[in-house]
Amino acid sequence: MKISTKGRYGLRALLDLAVHSRGEHVPLSNIAERQNISENYLEQVFSALRKAGIINSVKGAQGGYVLADRAAEIKVGTILRVLEGDLSVANEELPQEGGVSIQECIQVKVWDQMTERINELVDSLTLEDLVHEYNVMSGHSGIMYYI
Repeated sequence: MKISTKGRYGLRALLDLAVHSRGEHVPLSNIAERQNISENYLEQVFSALRKAGIINSVKGAQGGYVLADRAAEIKVGTILRVLEGDLSVANEELPQEGGVSIQECIQVKVWDQMTERINELVDSLTLEDLVHEYNVMSGHSGIMYYI
């Protein structure tokens, strides 16, 4: 499994939206500029995210996009499944013959377990987790130290 440009850019753009919105609508052009992603491409990505109910949009001069729910409620796995579809590592066509095949053994012991771990990981992370990590990594954690 390889996450496509659509999934990578979509997650980046949503994190940008979560970091910069502060409850207000953010123009797509601002996100595209900050992330160096084509605005036309982001329109397609955001259309899928809007249809899935992850973001809301408002047209007009003061328009833009805003998260449809709190960042703590939006799972990274949900975002990736909207943009990528199923997150399976491999799903082989298993033979219908009697007995256990080598393919079936590998599917059950390797591919299915890898897929399960990937899904557990992305379903354990929220957009808020990423916002927090971004703020810590970029030095914007807002922690004040007093002497």
